[in-house]
Amino acid sequence: MITHTAHDALLPNYARAPITIVAGEGCELIDDTGRRYLDLIAGISVCALGHAHPAITRAVSEQAAKLVHASNLFFHEPSGELARELTRRSGLHRAFFCNSGTEANEAAIKLARKRAFRNGQTERNVIVSCSGSFHGRTFGALCATANAAYREGFGPFPDGFAFTPFNDIEALASALHDRVAAFIVEPVQGESGVHPADPAFLAKARELCDEHGALLIFDEVQCGMGRLGPLFAFQHFGVVPDIVTMAKALANGLPIGAMLVSETASNGFLPGDHGSTFGGSPLSAAAALAHLHERDRIDLEQHVKKSSAYLKQRLHALAERHLEAIAEVRGIGLLQGVALRHPFDAASIVAALRNRGILLGTAGANTLRFAPPLIISESQLDDALTALEVTLSA
Repeated sequence: MITHTAHDALLPNYARAPITIVAGEGCELIDDTGRRYLDLIAGISVCALGHAHPAITRAVSEQAAKLVHASNLFFHEPSGELARELTRRSGLHRAFFCNSGTEANEAAIKLARKRAFRNGQTERNVIVSCSGSFHGRTFGALCATANAAYREGFGPFPDGFAFTPFNDIEALASALHDRVAAFIVEPVQGESGVHPADPAFLAKARELCDEHGALLIFDEVQCGMGRLGPLFAFQHFGVVPDIVTMAKALANGLPIGAMLVSETASNGFLPGDHGSTFGGSPLSAAAALAHLHERDRIDLEQHVKKSSAYLKQRLHALAERHLEAIAEVRGIGLLQGVALRHPFDAASIVAALRNRGILLGTAGANTLRFAPPLIISESQLDDALTALEVTLSA
């Protein structure tokens, strides 16, 4: 058994739970004592097909036996095939691969500015994002993140970033002007407490970006890859952006990020403008392709629509029975937030649930975050919600 003192060499920048995970199977994780936990975190919206999925395991094993890395000095089949699949399914024009969501957003910010520069619009360099946003922890993505808790102590920050209130159409109309290179927005804000965008807000953003010649970027790092039902979050809202950024669930646990761009935006980068040593590695690309093919095979979109409707109905019924504890239930698909009233504390509830064998996350100000594997069953959701009700009643 590994003791937690064995982890003392790790930098203490994570508030880790006091358990050591050694294995996973389906929607369960297993610790070093052999205890099983029902996982409603899914690696923070990553393991859409759950843990140790046979199709992913097989794809990774077969690819590892052939080619793990060759760099982006050459073409290789997995990344090219993945680019074709993602552009075909999204209707967008080209793909760029990196390693994470923050890198995908960095690429989008750089592309928006470089595109304006190439078009002779050297003053068009402002990136607008929303209050409550989270776009990543690298400097460019952090500059576009309107959350003081993530920014404190890291200044001074580069110029050229501005913020506008989320879901406020009038404020957005004032924020977008002819010096704006791009407006970046999450269709569902995850880290701020699971806040969906108003469809009218996204539609107006499309209209205003077209009017002012700015690019519209959807950050789908957490809310994409089928978490809302359709493969892409923008398909749920019926608004097509110029750029979509993705990561997390794309390769079901292997590190990969992606930026998909429209034909309008694809002239932003030329050779030498941007790169990533490991981006779109054969191994991660093979896992992502297996994920997409498995999604089709089991009709994951229909499963998410059915199971998310069930989860939402159960959560609202739970809120009705516990008005003293639950202020609001909000979210789309299998990304749901349960906002708690004082004195109920989300971190304490999560700890109590973990003792009952349920792993749940938090988000924003005192909010429980449900982001389970997309393959989760109704009976497993029943187990989790029963445990939550018992915990709220304790």
